[in-house]
Amino acid sequence: MNAFCRYQRKIAVPAFFICLFFNVALIAQQVKTGTIDRKALVSRHDIFIKGTKMSGPTQVGNGSFAYNFDATGMQSFTDKYATLSHWGWNSIKPPAGLTFTSFKKTLLDTHGRMVPYEMADPNQAAMGGWLSSNPHRINLGRIGMQIKKADGSIALVKDFENATQHLNLWTGIAEIKFTVEGEDVTVMTACDGNKDIVGFKIESNLVKQGRLSLFIDFPYGNLTIFSNASDYNKPTAHQTQLITTGKNSVLFDRTLDSIAYQVACQWTSNTTIAKQKEHRYTISPDNSSSTIEYVFDFSPTKINYQIPSFTQIVTGSTAHWLTFWKSGGAIDLSASKDARWFELERRIVLSQYDMAINASGKYPPQETGLVSNTWFGRAHYEMYWWHAAHYALWNRWPELNNSLHVYNDNLKYAMKRAAGQGYLGARWPKCPNLFNGEEWPDDKNHAFLVWQQPHPIFFAELDYKAHPTLATLKKWDNVVEQTANFLSTYAFFDKTRNQYVLGPPIRVVSENNDIFTTENPAFDLSYWRFGLQTAQQWRKRLKLKPNATWDKVMKNLSPIPMKDSLYEQWENIENPWTKFNYEHPALMGIYGVLPGNGVNLAIMEKTYQKVQDVWIWDKCWGWDFPMVAMSAARLGHPKDAVKMLLHPSPKFGFDEHGFVGGGNPYPYFPSNGGLLYAVAMMTAGWNGDKNAHQPGWPKDGSWVVKWEGLSKAL
Repeated sequence: MNAFCRYQRKIAVPAFFICLFFNVALIAQQVKTGTIDRKALVSRHDIFIKGTKMSGPTQVGNGSFAYNFDATGMQSFTDKYATLSHWGWNSIKPPAGLTFTSFKKTLLDTHGRMVPYEMADPNQAAMGGWLSSNPHRINLGRIGMQIKKADGSIALVKDFENATQHLNLWTGIAEIKFTVEGEDVTVMTACDGNKDIVGFKIESNLVKQGRLSLFIDFPYGNLTIFSNASDYNKPTAHQTQLITTGKNSVLFDRTLDSIAYQVACQWTSNTTIAKQKEHRYTISPDNSSSTIEYVFDFSPTKINYQIPSFTQIVTGSTAHWLTFWKSGGAIDLSASKDARWFELERRIVLSQYDMAINASGKYPPQETGLVSNTWFGRAHYEMYWWHAAHYALWNRWPELNNSLHVYNDNLKYAMKRAAGQGYLGARWPKCPNLFNGEEWPDDKNHAFLVWQQPHPIFFAELDYKAHPTLATLKKWDNVVEQTANFLSTYAFFDKTRNQYVLGPPIRVVSENNDIFTTENPAFDLSYWRFGLQTAQQWRKRLKLKPNATWDKVMKNLSPIPMKDSLYEQWENIENPWTKFNYEHPALMGIYGVLPGNGVNLAIMEKTYQKVQDVWIWDKCWGWDFPMVAMSAARLGHPKDAVKMLLHPSPKFGFDEHGFVGGGNPYPYFPSNGGLLYAVAMMTAGWNGDKNAHQPGWPKDGSWVVKWEGLSKAL
């Protein structure tokens, strides 16, 4: 019973009717699917930008391909904006005479055994560097606009006046307007909904005057850990061949070290194409019309098919986004009295758009999605939960299923990795080469991070919750079993304490611990329990006997570390509330992200209050805020949950595109995925919430949450 109704029990008989009315009013907010005006909901958060200055690029894309552009609707002003895909990867050759298997791992004493780890080794620097940077994601090509001023000089950024952008979220189509020397220019930019094709429609007298042209510039790959995926200073390292295919079309044949791809371009008016310099070409229309359309098709295979027109691309984009927005869940906050409703709803809507483009493709995304490169463009297995788990709660399984195959794809390598270290099962890497599962050497995190290990069991449970069938059990059976086998054999039985322990060596979630002395991180212990308990439930569903080893470890696993009736990040941590009160407050995740395996709620409540009092939020990361919001919701602090999703820290600032940066890799999409998971959980609830209505939202009438199509969290 909610607090309002408990209070009303002290009043006279009419209180019953008041209470009944109050609960009916609350329940009425969960509306029948199709009731919410989704177009109005989405469209009131269309992106409008004035001027040429932007926090980052605007995007059009379809989940496997994205075109990032500036205030011209193209990549005119800077070579920092890229065109990225899920297939655009390049690898250079390894150092002479060496292969993937040449790198020798470092042996470390681990509970009396010498265990090999993927650590950086100065004696193998060349091979270590190659493993870390190959394959690397590449910029498929820069498409920009060039305008000549009346005096013949090229217009600069300062010459583009009255610039406005409107990205129509409902259709995924952008309209851009600006003037140069008093001449109006209108650009429409769109991406095909299913293919890696971007198109432009340009209207301006500058076209007819012969003063507006396009260029396309092809860079080499970039071997810098954080980059725009481009290197324009190595013209001899790659090849571009121009092939004329028709009166109004050309084909660019591209070859780098390990990748070959094609880019077809077609247009609607007579146009001349000229090589400006190596890998850069200008495309100049004649003066027969003030309107021209261009289409660029990027393909990893030979383009021997009819390329769609710009009109067809617009149709495809509209259909793609219409399907997306009408699928899954929706949350409408517009009837709320709290003045912050619009900003929170904006974050929710823009996060859906951003994640659909950047985190719904064939492979798990890198932290910066299809905007720029971090860690050479690679995904992180521990961040995969933050990028993808929300799709389950929003009932957008096509977007999630696109990439879940990586667990089965890389199971063989994960098992080989575990076996090489003397463990059973599958040890999942942190930042792998997703095409072969290999981890790359790193001293700080990669070799020792383990909190990503139970992730596949969590995903499997989300899948079974939504699809409780034998097919789902079989889909995940091997992954769940081998993941649990590793969890049970990684835990070391300490005879002196008669308990199983985790670490050392171990890197905890916050990544600010001493790897070689830390033992029993709070989050890992709770997640281990969740993983093993869920894996046993999986066996029960398959009518198999419980795994005795898993049971033994569960029953004897160390308790979550505690001191002075407060949970701690890890066991025997020194000065936890003054020295280590920054980075990820992962101990909040044990009853928030996780359902509280091994958690005492009274201690959890005290720990939550302590974190709220002392944590340095400006030294956190974007997904920390939704993580704490989830904990606040489960503990019955809905006002705090909302507050965390609107926290003023620059580490959680959503810019005009819905991108989060604040010193993190920009944009930092785990923040968006975390927000979507948290708000769905606050709205639809979680297992064990006793079917409380919208349990994560305040019940004082300030928030009116209309929603449909969401599912409970675990």
